[in-house]
Amino acid sequence: QVQLVESGGGLVQAGGSLRLSCAASGRTISNYGMGWFRQVPGRERDFVAAITRSGTITYYADSVRGRFTISRDNAKNTLSLQMNTLTPEDTAVYYCAATDAMYSYQRDRTYNYWGQGTQVTVSS
Repeated sequence: QVQLVESGGGLVQAGGSLRLSCAASGRTISNYGMGWFRQVPGRERDFVAAITRSGTITYYADSVRGRFTISRDNAKNTLSLQMNTLTPEDTAVYYCAATDAMYSYQRDRTYNYWGQGTQVTVSS
């Protein structure tokens, strides 16, 4: 089992930045691909970004590419998401997730473990 706990969410003005963190416990995340998803009430959970086990390959949704950066520190068992130039459309609950699969990182069904989520609110 992998336990994931997100932090770093909050309220920020449009154009601002936030850095989300995900602390893992139970197992080392070096054995897992990791991803960030987000969800707005009443809508499906959307892919945001993902990173392979070694951190050498990253994937981004078109809506965040160039503004968000996913990274991982396997030694510290943590995952991060640096979010810059935020817009109100980025407002959502952000979830950290881990998968033992080595493909389809953009699909939420690929992931085995999920955090509880952290709220990000961007005001206009």
